[in-house]
Amino acid sequence: MDRGAYQHEFMRRLEAIPMHGLGLSVDVHSPPLASVRRSLQERGVPPSYLEVFRTTTMALETVKKDVGNGLTAYHGEGLWVTQPGVAEMGAFREAFHETVEHLLVLQSAWLNHECATKFLAGQYFGTYLPPLYTRSSADLVSENSRQIQRLLDQQCRLANGNTPLLLLEMPPLTYFVAGTLSIPRFFRIVCGQSPCGLVLDVGHLWTVFRYSRARRTQSRAQFVSTFLDEFPLERVVEIHVAGLDVHEAGGSPVSMSSGHPNEAILPAWIDAHEAPIPEVLFEMLDQILSHPRLTNLKGLALEVDMKPAELIVEEFTRFSRRYTSAFPRIPMSHSLPGGPEDSASPEEQCTTTTTQALQEAYDRYLRVLTGRAEPVGPEWEAASAYAEEVDRYRTRYLPHEILHWGGDLEDMFVESCRQLRARGLSLEGFVAFWFREPQCSSASYDFFLLKVERFVEFVCEIAPDLQNMVDREASELRLAYQLINEPTVKAEV
Repeated sequence: MDRGAYQHEFMRRLEAIPMHGLGLSVDVHSPPLASVRRSLQERGVPPSYLEVFRTTTMALETVKKDVGNGLTAYHGEGLWVTQPGVAEMGAFREAFHETVEHLLVLQSAWLNHECATKFLAGQYFGTYLPPLYTRSSADLVSENSRQIQRLLDQQCRLANGNTPLLLLEMPPLTYFVAGTLSIPRFFRIVCGQSPCGLVLDVGHLWTVFRYSRARRTQSRAQFVSTFLDEFPLERVVEIHVAGLDVHEAGGSPVSMSSGHPNEAILPAWIDAHEAPIPEVLFEMLDQILSHPRLTNLKGLALEVDMKPAELIVEEFTRFSRRYTSAFPRIPMSHSLPGGPEDSASPEEQCTTTTTQALQEAYDRYLRVLTGRAEPVGPEWEAASAYAEEVDRYRTRYLPHEILHWGGDLEDMFVESCRQLRARGLSLEGFVAFWFREPQCSSASYDFFLLKVERFVEFVCEIAPDLQNMVDREASELRLAYQLINEPTVKAEV
C-alpha cells in the first residue's frame, strides 16, 4: 500500500469520529474528577469531552456512568510501539486485551498511545523514553502501528459499528534526543506507511525546541514554523497542552549554554502535568492552529492529571474562553493535503537483520542512559541529536525516578529503610540493582507494583535477615494499592 492509500484509509476512519471540541485529558484518581466537572459546570465552561488515562476497568466504568452520553476518549499505555519484538511478548497481549476492554467501556473513538516506551532493552522505566529517531525505528513503529490497527479492527467493534483509530502522540524530550532523522521526518515516514493519526502535544514540542540545537539558530517562532512545515499536520487529530516545570531532582534551572552566540538561555523545563501552563505554550498553540495543513483536528485538550483542582478550573476557564472558536477557524477537509514527500520507499518490512540491528541500537541507547557508555556514534552526533545534557538525565533524573517517582521508597518501606540506614546500607545501591539484569516483560506494566517487587528482592539480597519485615511491608502496600484502585475490594485482616 502506498502513501496515498494510507492517507485515504486514515481519512475514511476519520470520517467516523465526531468533533470532540475542547476537553480535559485526566487521571481519574487525582484530582477528584467529579468535583472538577461540577466546578467547571458552575463556571459555564463544561469540557466537551474527557480523555482518560489508563486505570482499572472498574474506575473507567464509573467515569463512563458519570459522563453518560458525553464523549470519552482513552489514553492507553503498555503497547510500546517503538520496541523490536514487542508484539510477540506476553505483556503486549495482556496489555492489548486490557486496552480493548477499556476502549469498549468508554466507547472511545480513538486509542491515544505515546510513541515512546517505559520498557527499553529489557529494562523498565517510570516515565516515557522517546524512540531512536532513525529510519529503521520509523519502519518498526509503522509496522507495529499497522498491526495494532488490524487487531483493533478484529477485536474492538464499538456500539456504533466503528473501530477506534490509533493515534500516536509525539513524546517529550527529557534533556536529550538520539537519532539520525529530524522528529518531523520520522513521523512523516510513519504516516506514509500506516493509517495512524497523531496527537501533537504543545509542551512536548517546546521540549524539542529546548533540547535540540534549534535554539542556537532559530527563534521559537521560527522553529515552530519550520517544524510544522515538515510535520504531517494533516494527520493531527488531537492537540494536548500541559504544564512545564524544572524537575525536583535539581540541577541548573536554565540552559547549560554551550557558548554559541545565537543560543537562547532557556529554563530547563520538562513535561510536568501538575505544573501551571506557561503563556509561551498558548502562543505556540496559536501558531499551530493557524497553520493551513491542520485540517483534521477533532479535539483540543488540557492535560491536567495530578494538578490541583482549583488550578484546573482557572486554567480551563481561560482556555475555553480563548479557544471557543478554534474549530470553526480550522478548515475541515477531506482532500489529501500536500505535505512534503518523503523520498524513501514506503512500507519497508523490518527484516530479521534490520530488527536485530535495531535491537542492538536500543541496547546501546540503554547503556548510555544508565551511564555504562558514552553518547558517541551517529545516533548521538548527528545534527538531529542532542546529547549535551544527557548527564542531567542519568545522574539526577533517573536515580530520582527509581528511588522517589511513583512512590518514595522511604515512605513505602518505612521500617525496612530504617533498618538499612542503621546498618549503613544506602538506598543508592537500589538504582544499580534495578538495572543490573534484564527483566522479563510477561505481565502488564505497573511501575508501582514493579518497584515493590524489586525492592523486596534488593533487601533480601543485601540484608537477608530482613526478609520477613520487607515481605510484610510489601504485602501491606499491595493491599493498599488494590483498595485504592478497586475500592469495592474488601480488605482481609
